[in-house]
Amino acid sequence: MAADMPLTSPADPQLTSPGVYTDARSAHRCAGPARWLAAVAVATLALAGAATAAPRVPASDSELLETLPTRAADADARALAALRAAVAHAPADAAATAALAQHHFDRAAALGDPRHIGYGEAVLARFPPPLPAALRLVRGQLRQYRHQFDEALDDFAGALALDPGLAAAHAWRGAIFLVQARYGAAEAECAALARLDRATLQGGCLGLLQAYGGRLAQAEATLQRALAGTRDDDQRLWLLTRLGEVAAWRGQPALAERHYRAALALGRDDAYLLAAWADFLLDQGRPAEVVALLAARQASDPLLLRLAEAEALLKRPGAERLRQTLVERFAAARQRGDTTHEAEEARCALHLLGQPAEALRLALDNYRLQREPRDARIVLEAASAAGRPEAADAVRTWLRSSGFEDARLRQLAGLAASAGQGAPAAASVWPTR
Repeated sequence: MAADMPLTSPADPQLTSPGVYTDARSAHRCAGPARWLAAVAVATLALAGAATAAPRVPASDSELLETLPTRAADADARALAALRAAVAHAPADAAATAALAQHHFDRAAALGDPRHIGYGEAVLARFPPPLPAALRLVRGQLRQYRHQFDEALDDFAGALALDPGLAAAHAWRGAIFLVQARYGAAEAECAALARLDRATLQGGCLGLLQAYGGRLAQAEATLQRALAGTRDDDQRLWLLTRLGEVAAWRGQPALAERHYRAALALGRDDAYLLAAWADFLLDQGRPAEVVALLAARQASDPLLLRLAEAEALLKRPGAERLRQTLVERFAAARQRGDTTHEAEEARCALHLLGQPAEALRLALDNYRLQREPRDARIVLEAASAAGRPEAADAVRTWLRSSGFEDARLRQLAGLAASAGQGAPAAASVWPTR
């Protein structure tokens, strides 16, 4: 996973989904949409026995073949059409371009479908340079989704140079620094949000910094204050999700479940929430609930992974199909040079393929870029399963220096629990989890 969305750009359930390269999963299946459609047409006519004339092959992949009707009741499609129309009417309007590109990013985060990242990138590519602050902000979000963290940080810094009061840029910089375990830099971004008098954003930033820095009780109090200070559903979803994680790390599963369910009750699409809730359910030994939760969310690779893990635990006949689908998707991603889901691929290798050495390689590659608790956990699990505990020394160093208090993680690392921490919330359902 990329840096989790800070409070400034919460998942917006309006419209359609993530970012754009071409199509994260269909790109490997066809050389070009026009040729693919032509091939389908040929096959369909042949099967029907009605081929009375040769099908027409489009002259190029850019040729428009058909405009599909929009259902009147489809509010998402209407909203997207309105955003596109605004850009078409005024292609040099930065606000219109930013709104459309931001929409695509929000849908990527909401649904876990990376195609909208590419759509957003295409929108920005058509805008004449130099990009104003609002567009550099959106481009930074798209880049961090692809784990291009240095480029994203550069965009956020550029946006702030143009607009020093742009709180969202500080929030995103803080989110990336937390992913990279650069806690001093993250603290500076939290302080910047305080100076801008953005209490909720500052509370979210500081609360997560405290959680990762061995102060879970303080983190809970900080996040609760931020939650009490906002009525915005998107901000509340983010804060409730993080409170669920903090409670789970503190060994308080009942409280964690209340927070997660409160977040789900808001009725917003959010792939990060679904992944965190599914991980919690797996740790609690409740895979059947994961299947019910994610059966209709298979377009997202991280969510498909968790569904496959649940199906495997239940020994259901569909588990093999899901496992094979994941293998094919990860292989296609590697062909594109896409390594954004190495942590998930490591989990697949360890839990579904029985390949601990490969899982450890992937987990260590991911940990060089992302150093959040979930990233540390798969390194520890894979190192243990591969019989190479020393390979996880970087994680142990982080645990000692940060003081991170999750008893399960410290147990996996062979370290004593921090003061005030009890046993893990539940026995793991995986031999190495």
